[in-house]
Parts: sequence; C-alpha cells; structure tokens
Amino acid sequence: MTTSELLPAFEAVLFAGGEPLSIDRFAQVFSVTPEDVVAVMEKLQKKLSSKESGIELVRMENTYQLATKKEYASYIKAMFDLKRRTPLSSAALEVLAVVAYNQPVTKSFIEQVRGVDCSGVVTTLVEKGLIEERGRLELPGKPLLYGTTKNFLRCFSLNDLTELPPLPEKDNASREVGEQIPLDDDFNGEDEAE
Repeated sequence: MTTSELLPAFEAVLFAGGEPLSIDRFAQVFSVTPEDVVAVMEKLQKKLSSKESGIELVRMENTYQLATKKEYASYIKAMFDLKRRTPLSSAALEVLAVVAYNQPVTKSFIEQVRGVDCSGVVTTLVEKGLIEERGRLELPGKPLLYGTTKNFLRCFSLNDLTELPPLPEKDNASREVGEQIPLDDDFNGEDEAE
C-alpha cells in the first residue's frame, strides 16, 4: 500500500480502536516497518491539526490514539450531559507524584515518603485508571508494584514520562527521610506555650 492509501486506513483503525494502539501493532497489521508507521502517523497528525478537524492524533510513548481537540470539550460535555468528575484530592495528587517519579513502587514506599497510610488513595487511583499494578517485588509477602498508566499520560497531556517537570534541587536546609533534626541545648521536650 502507498502512503496515500495507508493514511485513511490508519485513521479508520484508530477510530475503530478507541484506545491507544502501538506502532508495532500497526507495523504487523499493515506489513510495514515501524519507521513507515511513524511517517504515516506524522502525516495524519498534520492533516488532523488543521482547523477544519475537531479531532487530533495523540502520541503516548509508542502508541497513538484519536482524541477530540480541547477547544471542543464544553460542547462534548453538553452533548452527553456529562457530570463534572470530582477533582483529585491533594493526597491523591501526592501519591500520583510519588508513583510517577519513582515507579515502579510499593504501597509501603509511598507510605514511607508521605508518612501516612495511603491504601484508600491507591485504590482510588487504580479505579480511575491513573495507576496500575506492575507485578510483585521479590521480597517476603511479595508486595505489589505500582506504576502510571497511559490514561495518566493522556490526562496530564504528556507524551511520555520524560516530559514530567523536573523535581526541585535539594537545598542545604532539606533533610533525608528519617534524618535527625538537632535540638537546641535548652529544649526540655515540653511545649513552651504551656
């Protein structure tokens, strides 16, 4: 097939698929190289980026998916009478950040970083499709490992995890987890306000 024949075929497959589809899968189905798939996808992306189209082609790591353009979100919500989903709590965002920057991680690692139980938050993030189980750690009890999903990338408009903003540099005042903070000599362990 020529590129002009592949373009509408790729578009049809993406539309019918509804979910992110991998470059390797396209290469296998259409008997072309992964490089050919990327070239066709770039042309399709250019075609859909015109103002005459309400959809766009989104790349997430090594997958592609059709999505509606952001500027039409209000019309789509009105059409389907979608109720606004509750935003993520600050605790959920904290857990999501710990997972995104350190994945794969165990629940106990997240709890160590945050200093509080996070079972409910982890369950909520799994239900929302933002994190997923990635296997088990080879330690006693075989704790589950968690990582982010393609839905996480889509929700935060990221192509891949390398686009996460950099973490702030550790300054001299910050301390390692569990590092002792020196106390003043005259501190007697009682609250001075009493």
